[in-house]
Amino acid sequence: MEKQGKPKAKILIVDDELDLRKLLTDFFEINGYEVMTAKNSQEAFRQVEKHPDLILLDINMPEMDGLEFCTKIRSFIACPILFLTARVEDSDKISGFRAGGDDYIQKPFSILELGARVEAHLRRETRSQHKTSIKFNEDLVIDYSARELYFHGERISLAKKEFDIVELLSTHPGMVFDKERIFELVWGMGDEGDSAVIVEHVRRIRYKLKEHGYPNGERLGTSSRSP
Repeated sequence: MEKQGKPKAKILIVDDELDLRKLLTDFFEINGYEVMTAKNSQEAFRQVEKHPDLILLDINMPEMDGLEFCTKIRSFIACPILFLTARVEDSDKISGFRAGGDDYIQKPFSILELGARVEAHLRRETRSQHKTSIKFNEDLVIDYSARELYFHGERISLAKKEFDIVELLSTHPGMVFDKERIFELVWGMGDEGDSAVIVEHVRRIRYKLKEHGYPNGERLGTSSRSP
């Protein structure tokens, strides 16, 4: 149990088995943890943005398996990742560790032992002091803290105002901005701003995304009326 007054550690449970998610959720909540869950990688990407302190990750998931998911997030996520799996071969364990996992727990497992391992990893954890604010969109990763953009792990170099525009549009999904409003929010100026500047910046961002192979670069700016 966590001590009173101490912030709850956040655990993300990623497993396609509903019964197991419920069992683990009940166990860890009773023991003072905040629990988030995901049944597949798509949900897990969204939950990772909430900064879990530890991830329990099933390897055998449909669509994207746990190994691939771990590989995609490990460069941006510092918290411990514990694999939950029925795979028992040494080669599977090696693959898990190489993907960025910190521990390997074989199903079926003792829930008390799992709880002890989680507690031990969190005690040793110092990497959580270096959390970043990130957003995942398929293979596009926006690191707001470092102000960097990555596609397939490759950094896309953006000028300051270019990143400011990406940050504005990506943190307000579905909202409509006209050019004057973007100029006001990014440059701190109102209607006197030159809207052609916005058009040129969006054009350059689209070009850089396309140059790095991002297939949806032309969609950038559709949340504004006419860049």
